[in-house]
Amino acid sequence: MIRNPVLPGFNPDPSICRVGDDVYIATSTFEWYPGVQIHHSRDLVHWTLAARPLQRASQLDLRGNPDSCGVWAPCLSYAQERFWLVYTDVKRFEGNFKDAHNYIVTAPGIEGPWSDPVYVNSSGFDPSLFHDDDGSTWFINMLWNHRTASIGGSPKAPAFDGIVLQAWDAVAQRLVGPVTNIYRGTAVGLVEGPHLFKRDGWYYLVTAEGGTGYGHAVTMARSRSLHGPYETHPQLHVVSSRAAPDAPLQRAGHGQVVEMPDGSTYLAHLCSRPLPGTRRSPRGRETALQRCRWGDDGWLYLEHAGMVPAVDVRTPGPDVAPPHREAVRRSFAGCTALPSEFQWLRTPEPGRLFTLTGESLRLTGRESVGSWFEQSLVARRQEDERLRVETGLSRFAPVSYQQAAGLTHYYNRHKFHALMVTWEEGLGRVLTLLSCPGDWPDQRLQFPLAEPVPLPAEGPVRLAADIDGATLQFQADWGAGWQPVGPVLDASVISDEGGRGEHASFTGAFLGMLAFDTSGRACTADFTHFDYLPR
Repeated sequence: MIRNPVLPGFNPDPSICRVGDDVYIATSTFEWYPGVQIHHSRDLVHWTLAARPLQRASQLDLRGNPDSCGVWAPCLSYAQERFWLVYTDVKRFEGNFKDAHNYIVTAPGIEGPWSDPVYVNSSGFDPSLFHDDDGSTWFINMLWNHRTASIGGSPKAPAFDGIVLQAWDAVAQRLVGPVTNIYRGTAVGLVEGPHLFKRDGWYYLVTAEGGTGYGHAVTMARSRSLHGPYETHPQLHVVSSRAAPDAPLQRAGHGQVVEMPDGSTYLAHLCSRPLPGTRRSPRGRETALQRCRWGDDGWLYLEHAGMVPAVDVRTPGPDVAPPHREAVRRSFAGCTALPSEFQWLRTPEPGRLFTLTGESLRLTGRESVGSWFEQSLVARRQEDERLRVETGLSRFAPVSYQQAAGLTHYYNRHKFHALMVTWEEGLGRVLTLLSCPGDWPDQRLQFPLAEPVPLPAEGPVRLAADIDGATLQFQADWGAGWQPVGPVLDASVISDEGGRGEHASFTGAFLGMLAFDTSGRACTADFTHFDYLPR
């Protein structure tokens, strides 16, 4: 069976594409670098990371992008013997304006080389490409209308001004011809994330509606003509959890359809798994798959009926066992490349943040935790509700309280917890806790330890974090075995819904190694390993 989510942890806005027996899903990465994750599968059960195509400065530079900006909703397609990837780089999303710039890159194979981007426009976000069977290519996008009462994390439907279509000239590499508003959505509002496909003479338009929170949905419409008019699905939505608050997969929406070689049809969509008894999802928006059927009326429906997404779904082929959640232990000794599950924030110049020395991962302290420019944080997604992570600092010699290095549970600049080795007057090297628990609009840093914990002047320090749903307990070992450090912290706030709420944050919780040096002296910290241990 397919066990959902197939891409656990922060993997939202899936765009699914099949080429022969190979199936690919591209997902958003927002401010995390490199840009866009593309996973690969042949059985829809087991998925591996195949590429992160936006990985050089000429393609993407996110320095200065606010939290939850950056790469939104990529669309992956295959035509003319090459892959096409269209994506948005969002420079601002708060308030009435969205500075959202759209680009296209291409590649002969999924691993590249991926081209430098071609600028398309900035009229809205979440664009896609549709390659019609007559050889034409079309750019589909939502249209953003700033003339609205929309503010901050409460988007209003009038700002989402419909789905527009325009021809793309692949030779001249520009949009040509008239812009047509082909679909204004339903009364649910907030229509976005459009994808087009063609079947039996019908053009089918799949969109996201209801915002990316608990009212999210996948809406479908169709027309005999590319330019419309489009009629809406008789049940409005193909998938949604909006009327099923107890369903295990919540916030279901933003989908795309794929047909498999055997003729079976699947819908990839985002979802989240809130912690029990809460409406908080530390793992962020994840990717799920639903098996569908075509009705006699020519409309697509979930195979198991209704609109609520299923956790277990039939595969297109023989049954295979779903993947087990296994420990991932990474030693940096002998590493020549950063392990694939790790990313960093914003910059196309990672050498200023970290290097692999052959013995360790060396972080160079730069700007403060939460910086939008140069933050030395190397981290991986939280994929499990219960887990432990461990890392080791083999060498770090701070001489100022402005220098710190350690382990963090991180979402963004105002939602994180961190266990840090630093320096204090009269004590020397110590352990401290930094916490920003999402209080809005205050966002002040808190220090949960009553007093810093003294450490030996030199020598290794091991750091750990135990997460059990909504609780986090840091631990450390500086030679006498593991010791708890500080109080139990609220892990649930490190989530989409923590702080300002579900429509203000769009990524997910990360766990990783952090260093900063606000003195400007670029103090370095050497990390020996990073173990991710699901419970």
